[in-house]
Amino acid sequence: MSAIQQQVEQASARYSSSFTQGHLALPPAKKYLVLTCMDARIDPVRAFGIGLGDAHVIRNAGASARDALRSIIISEQLLGTQEIVLVKHTGCGMLTFKNDDAFGLVEKNLGDDAAAELKSKNFDFLPFPELDRAVEDDVRYIKGSKLIPDSVTVSGWVYEVETGKTRRVV
Repeated sequence: MSAIQQQVEQASARYSSSFTQGHLALPPAKKYLVLTCMDARIDPVRAFGIGLGDAHVIRNAGASARDALRSIIISEQLLGTQEIVLVKHTGCGMLTFKNDDAFGLVEKNLGDDAAAELKSKNFDFLPFPELDRAVEDDVRYIKGSKLIPDSVTVSGWVYEVETGKTRRVV
């Protein structure tokens, strides 16, 4: 067992020994979801005041609405969320490369077959060059989708990894 697996097992034992929240309902109690980046410097529960059972938290590289659409639809249609809080962040890795860079790394590290697979799937790593514009674009994408009702409230934010502050963009 790896050191990480041991850490997970030990943390689970500690957590479950005093766990009392097994009664919480499946749908999020406050009927919202947070879409944020997978960056390890973001603690969405503490940074955004999310209590256990309050909200869905969807995380992916860059807090991409396109990448998260499947989960957003499930959250909204099947589990009743009525608001989406999209939070990108300063210092995001998605600001540091273009698709061609990522394709090149895949080809270099994993070989021609992996690169061909990316191309055959029309893969897009969804990088973005400007943070606030990316927030605006993703909010516009969500609001413009026929898969998300107009009644769903959508806002866009930037979390500052340097300060822990969050500011509204849209």
